[in-house]
Order: sequence, then structure tokens, then C-alpha cells
Amino acid sequence: MADIRAFRGFRYDMGKVGSLSDVVAPPYDVIDAALQQTLYDLSPYNAIRVELSKEEVGDTESNNKYTRAASTLNQWQNENALTQDTARSMYVYEQEFTVEGKTYTRRGFFARVRLEPFGTGCIHPHEQTLSGPKQDRLNLYRATNFNLSPVFGLYPDDDGEVFAKIEPLIRKAPPQVANDHLGVTNRLWVITDQHTISAVIGFMGPKPVFIADGHHRYETGLNYLAEQVAAGNVADNESAPNFCLMMLVGMSDPGLIILPTHRLVSGLGHVTAEQLKVALQDHFDIVDTFGTDAAAAWETMEMDGEQNVLGFGSVADGNWFVARLRDSAIMDELAPDQSKDWRSLGVSILHKLVIDRIIREKIGGEPFCKYVHLMKEVTDAVAAKECQIAILVPPATMSHVETIAGNFEKMPPKSTYFYPKLLSGLIYNSLKKD
Repeated sequence: MADIRAFRGFRYDMGKVGSLSDVVAPPYDVIDAALQQTLYDLSPYNAIRVELSKEEVGDTESNNKYTRAASTLNQWQNENALTQDTARSMYVYEQEFTVEGKTYTRRGFFARVRLEPFGTGCIHPHEQTLSGPKQDRLNLYRATNFNLSPVFGLYPDDDGEVFAKIEPLIRKAPPQVANDHLGVTNRLWVITDQHTISAVIGFMGPKPVFIADGHHRYETGLNYLAEQVAAGNVADNESAPNFCLMMLVGMSDPGLIILPTHRLVSGLGHVTAEQLKVALQDHFDIVDTFGTDAAAAWETMEMDGEQNVLGFGSVADGNWFVARLRDSAIMDELAPDQSKDWRSLGVSILHKLVIDRIIREKIGGEPFCKYVHLMKEVTDAVAAKECQIAILVPPATMSHVETIAGNFEKMPPKSTYFYPKLLSGLIYNSLKKD
């Protein structure tokens, strides 16, 4: 059973910090140096200063970006710019955003969720993780003893019963609002009604939770908990380190969308569309060719809706075509230890067959992928000749996430992109205080 808890979150005092829009930030993994500086310049209280503090010349083990993040958090609390709520609460989070000309609204709620090792209970990962980000986050946890950004969790809720308990309350009070750098409108409500909280906890109890984003943060929570237990700092199973901050969204929420993650492949040299077709011909049939019209290629893939269809664009000549895997048996050979569902994913076909075998054997070079999500990003990169091949990939669906994660498998990296990211700075969770 999922152990979901209300908690006393730490939030900014708007009277001290000004606009909420000036103090929020995206999660660390989508922030480059330019955006980091922009966020620094917005406010001395911006979450970037703890989420991704700047490195400085002369940093040491005792004075570095992690210790500065901890010092900044302490300073904010001492100034009462960041204060802990007095009542155990759940926090409703709504994001209104536009993708490819269509507007969506995604809603969920922040809660504390009991940590459990993957494969032992009802919390399931769906993507593989890397060691570097986990070490970075662990260093930050050690220094600050805070969850500074949430894990993004999904739960099955076909009839919407969980959010139906919350919705009447958010209609009674205005939210706090933050507009972020991508134009997303973010709204936050505080729910303190204990009857509602108890009902939500009851509904959530038997439901599995699938991690949509924040796998590194979740695994870091487990590592931090193990360290704290070994150090004798965890009094019992109710102590704060047993839990992590999580945003929970129903899998049937109409605003829950998964963007495709297209690949821009470099390291190959000069490759024409015809050379690509020849390389692919043993395993793929050409569905159609589109000249220089990348949008038409993507539209064809969207209308097809299958995972075994990929789009290819050559930067050398600007030509596009769509190809379909002829026989799935090759994937049985290349990934015998994975399930049929895993092997059928477009991203699995792309990496196991196209990149790791066909491109390496038939094209040559050392393929390196950059990841983008919107067609404009693809066409801009092709126009600027930033890669040799652009490959359009069908997005995985919620059904894929639920089935594959439910089988205790992990999708290949960059299989899903849940847009938009959850902001840091709306709510912080102490790993020391209850």
C-alpha cells in the first residue's frame, strides 16, 4: 500500500520575497548556465540558489555549492523569508500550458510519500538512472537536509475519485500564482481540511505509484535514508527521512501528456537520405518520402500511431522519409531478456537496432544523441546543421509506462518527457523536521 502523508511544508513569505514568479525555478536537470544566471538575477530568494547553486573558483570540501545552498536555506529561515506551515497539509498544484498550439491544464497534489526500494512494494520506476546525478543530489541532501524539488508520481484513477475529494476546496480560495520562463502558469493551493486529507489518503492507499520524473531524486532519497539510519539519526519509521516530497497526478488527468523525445545524431560524417534507406533496407520498409517537409513526416507518424514507425531526416540533403520495422523478430534477438512490451517501444527499436547496430555497422562513426521534443527544435537543428541525422520517435503512452513499470522493467533513458517540468520553490520538505 502506498503510504501518503500530509506534512508541514516550508514556503516563501510573499511579504518578504515579493512575487512568487521571481523565486521559482525549474529542476536542476534542465537548467543551463544562461538560465542559471537569469534566475540568480531575478531574486536573492530564487530557488536556483539552493537547487543548483553556482560553483566558484577555490571551492573546497568544506566550502562549495552544497554548503552554500545549506547556508542560504538557513539564512532564509532566519529572515523568516522561508517558514514552515503550522498545520499538516496537502498542496494542490495546477499547471496551465500550451504545446503545439493546444492549451492543457494538469492537476495534482504534493504529499510526503514513504520511500521503499524498487521492486519491494507499490512504487515503480520506469526509466534507467545514471550514477552522476544521484551523487550530486546526495551531496545536496547531506548538506541541506531538505527535498528542494519534488519527485513526479502517477497513480491509476480512471474515475477521478481522488481529485474529486479535493476540487471543492480549491474553488473556495484563490491560489498563489507563478508564471515561469516557459510561459507556464503555476497555481498552488494549501489544503488543511483533515477530513479531505484522510479521504485522499484512504483512496491512495491501495494504488500503485509510477515515477514519471525524478528517478534520481527518489533513489537519492533511499540512499540518504540508509546513511541516516546507519548514523543513528532516524528514530523510527515515522521520522522525516523515511519520506520524500512527491507530486501525485492521476494517470487519467486530461492535462497529463507525454512529449516525444526526438534524436539529433552526430558523429557520423556525411550521410544522405538515400544512404540511410540502403542501410535500413534489411529491416525496414519505406512508408513514404517527404522531400524537405519534416512536418509532413511527423504528421504521417502521428496519424499512424504505431511504435514501429520512425522518421529520418538527412542534414546533408535535407530530405525526410518514414520507415516501418518489417519484422519484430529482430528485436527478440537483440533484447532477449526484455519483455515483448519493452521490445515493441519505438525508443527501444531506435537504440537497440537502428543506432547500436545499423548505424554503427552500415554508416560508421561514433553516434552521439542530443534530445529535443518539439518539431521546431528538430527543424532548427537541421537548418543549422547541428547533427548529421535527425530521427523522429513516437512517444510512449501512459499504457506503456504502466505496463512496463508494473512488470518491474525500466524503459531506455529518454523514453518519456512529461511536460512541463515541476517547479522548485513552491514547496520545500524538511528531512529533519516533521
